Amino acid sequence: MDPESELVFDFPPFLRLYKSGHVERLIGTDVVPAGVDTATGVASKDVVIDPQTGLSARLYIRCSSDESGKRKLPVLVYYHGGAFVIESAFSPTYDGFLNNLVARVDFVVVSVEYRRAPEHPIPAAYDDSYAALNWVASHAGGSGGPEAWLAERGDFGRVFLAGDSAGANIAHNVLMRTRTDALPNAVPITGLALIHAYFWGKEPVGSEPTDPMFRQWLETTWGFVCGWSFGIDDPRVDPFGDPAILKTLPCRRVLVSVTEKDWFRDRGKAYYEKLQESGWEGEAELLETEDEEHVYFLSKPDCDKAAVELDRLVSFLTRD
Repeated sequence: MDPESELVFDFPPFLRLYKSGHVERLIGTDVVPAGVDTATGVASKDVVIDPQTGLSARLYIRCSSDESGKRKLPVLVYYHGGAFVIESAFSPTYDGFLNNLVARVDFVVVSVEYRRAPEHPIPAAYDDSYAALNWVASHAGGSGGPEAWLAERGDFGRVFLAGDSAGANIAHNVLMRTRTDALPNAVPITGLALIHAYFWGKEPVGSEPTDPMFRQWLETTWGFVCGWSFGIDDPRVDPFGDPAILKTLPCRRVLVSVTEKDWFRDRGKAYYEKLQESGWEGEAELLETEDEEHVYFLSKPDCDKAAVELDRLVSFLTRD
């Protein structure tokens, strides 16, 4: 059989991997250029963080903020979703979402373009995402840095991490890594927003599906994105193996968002509950949305529930 047509792994609806090594991405491949979004008054630009790995990011700031002088702005580092295999910081989906967010929050936002599986199996996404946060923190403390929006405008006493789906998983793991790999200039993380986070495990939690075939499929897709190197009980995908681990979460507040028709709902709720039970001294809040699917707010950004979702994220990021 022709290796160009012989299928090695089918990961619907995201991609197909062929014996030749060719990866056919089925969705989440479109990109849009950076620039000024006239609908929101938000400016964006793309930066290369590490030419060797291709690590890059899209930065956002309100045009009015960029022109308004010296007032310091909080910083949000955002990690996009896409099952570790599709989507991009440069996609119309995430560009539109973050333009709308920055129109509501006067922040500098850094949307990270990390390497994706299967060409770059996990832990590449985690390593890139931590490296991007490290790069952001390197602009603090008057030490300067290559990016003026961060060096001149960033308030590094108010740094947040956020992400959706696989990106929320990444945000959690990057935050946990800062416990042992300290950020430059001792930059602290103020808050973590986990939106429909991708967490899973060997045994069902709450009302998760118990069908062995379904659970095996999710376990297999996790194996695929990490090059078959880590099991479904790996703490990066199942953070509940050590009940005490969340007690050391190094931030002051956490927002967990879940939605009713999401396979990952009960893991998200368990994260919120176990965080509170752990003895962690921060403030946690839970947003539950009824009758919606996983990351619905990206596919239906104009619906009423997406507006509520955005409102809660804005409130979380902007309150004192």
